[in-house]
Amino acid sequence: MTIDTLLSPLELPALVTRDLRGSACVVFDILRATSTFVTALHHGAAQIIPVSEIPEAVTRRQTHPNYLLAGERDGVRIRAAQSGGTDFDFGNSPREFTPERVRGQTIVSTTTNGTRALSACAPAQLVLAASFLNLSATADYLRAQRPKEIVLICAGTGNDVADEDVLAAGALAELLTARGDARPTLSNATESALKSWQAAKLDLFSALGRAKNGQRLLALPDLREDVAFCAQRDIFPLVAALSPDGSLRRV
Repeated sequence: MTIDTLLSPLELPALVTRDLRGSACVVFDILRATSTFVTALHHGAAQIIPVSEIPEAVTRRQTHPNYLLAGERDGVRIRAAQSGGTDFDFGNSPREFTPERVRGQTIVSTTTNGTRALSACAPAQLVLAASFLNLSATADYLRAQRPKEIVLICAGTGNDVADEDVLAAGALAELLTARGDARPTLSNATESALKSWQAAKLDLFSALGRAKNGQRLLALPDLREDVAFCAQRDIFPLVAALSPDGSLRRV
């Protein structure tokens, strides 16, 4: 098994020419899309439909009036002025997705980077959305599936590297190399992510708070608690996988 890592969203276009038929892609958007998806599924959402653009989300709602809309631009919930008349039901804070609000629901979500990264991975044999919240469950699932290649995708921020995503990629690489089985072959980028994680893991909350996204969230009174929430390890024993129809579901 080999483990490669895409550290920057600028690397996503190269996936188009890459043979992913035997690969498992794991997408990280720690602050906050994949953390939010995992939380919603844990709390009973039936499925998450990730879409890249606001108009696509609105069209889905028009076709299925019972669907809930979630998403952000510049970190905050999408409002009617941005969507052409529709206030979204949720932003992108995992703390919004409580069992009372999401149980049994289909949620259409559009975020700045996370949904774009999931779309880029669609040709892969297996696509997972992961976070620190479900990291060990994700690692166990990957071991059971035994793909020939794992590609860790750091969704980033805009076109920039997001430090928190790199840390999560390194943390998953550490889990996948920790047991006595044959050690996977790590790419240089994966080795770099692993070293970053090992330097930061004793105080994950502080590491996330130093990241650009963490600083932005900590400066917003309504969202600052998201950083501590997303820094929790293994509180949700679930795996979030992309289905053939393009929806994320619990497996």
